Amino acid sequence: MPSTLHPAAPAAPATLAGIPRLVGAGYSLIVAQQTSEGAYPASPDFSAYAGYCWFRDGSFIADAVSAYGDERSASAFFDWCARVLTDRAEHIRWIVAETRAGRPPSGERMLPARFTFAGEDGTDEWWDFQLDGYGTWLWALGEHRDRHGVDSERWRDAVELTVDYLIASWSRPCYDWWEEHSEAVHVSTLACIAAGLDAATRGGFVTGARADAAAAASVAIADVIADRGVREGHLAKWLDVGTVDGSLASAIAPLGVVDPLSPLAAGTLDALERQLTVDGGVHRYLGDTFFGGGQWPLLSCFLGLANAAAGETSRAGELLAWAASTATDRLDLPEQVGRHLIAPGMREEWVERWGPVATPLLWSHAMLIRLAVELGVVEPLVPCAPTASRPPLLPRPTLEGPTR
Repeated sequence: MPSTLHPAAPAAPATLAGIPRLVGAGYSLIVAQQTSEGAYPASPDFSAYAGYCWFRDGSFIADAVSAYGDERSASAFFDWCARVLTDRAEHIRWIVAETRAGRPPSGERMLPARFTFAGEDGTDEWWDFQLDGYGTWLWALGEHRDRHGVDSERWRDAVELTVDYLIASWSRPCYDWWEEHSEAVHVSTLACIAAGLDAATRGGFVTGARADAAAAASVAIADVIADRGVREGHLAKWLDVGTVDGSLASAIAPLGVVDPLSPLAAGTLDALERQLTVDGGVHRYLGDTFFGGGQWPLLSCFLGLANAAAGETSRAGELLAWAASTATDRLDLPEQVGRHLIAPGMREEWVERWGPVATPLLWSHAMLIRLAVELGVVEPLVPCAPTASRPPLLPRPTLEGPTR
């Protein structure tokens, strides 16, 4: 059995009284920091993130402000994504053509995970080849259109480019959410891609042969996850291993790839609680050494969203309260906290390299907003239509019977 951080124990009672104020502060921070181009900075002050917007982080931020009722801010971000992509249309077509010809470009020639606010590639070395953000932007765009009924035609060219890129590339190893392990194919990355391709076809963003290919790719991804990404009844960190990762909760919610009422969802939630969660704070993975391997408020919120989708709203509220408890006196939410470190001896090394932990992190604020809206702790700024329900991709029929 995998090692765990602690034995199972009852969670502390949740306190939600201060959540609306924290949501308001977080929303104000996000819209104040959004650039004139539409990009969401990862963190305004953290040295290693300064000047950049990630497709992954930004898409989850846009989904949160969209769910909170701000159509304008989210649409501005999607406009920024579309410009970044259409500006690289010829390069994307080249990647797709080379891949189809059996000559997949090296990771250095693939699309990067982050761009400057002006939409340029970064000039410093980074762990850039990541596919998850491109799936996440398609998924978040679909959710946004369902909520607000916006005209999506202006994003069509960028969506088609992204769909072609993901169909050609989804099975390739790349860096994960944490910009690590480029040699592996990560289940959380596959979930982002599957959710994005499903959103593109479901919403009519793509049609004809392209839609057929996207739907087939989504099914193929689900089959790969079912066959190689499930161990002992739970989702695995990457294919053919048994370890877990805090990002896996996203496959249940908000991405909706895994049926939240399925045994697979229950097994995944149980594994995440047993192995990575202490007093409501969720670690990225066992063995994490980044800033000592602390607990991430945004991961507590992802776990809360998954619990809410599974009907465990009480536990979701406890996780929301824990995430809120990490706020500073200025109501800033950090990237992670050091209350329960996996590798305490490594914290100072990272502080010396990059300075204190990123605070505020806009993604942390966004996930707290998203979970607070989901639980009805706060009301959206304006009424939003419920997002369209759709059948999850998992469990697939191949998951019936004994699990690994």
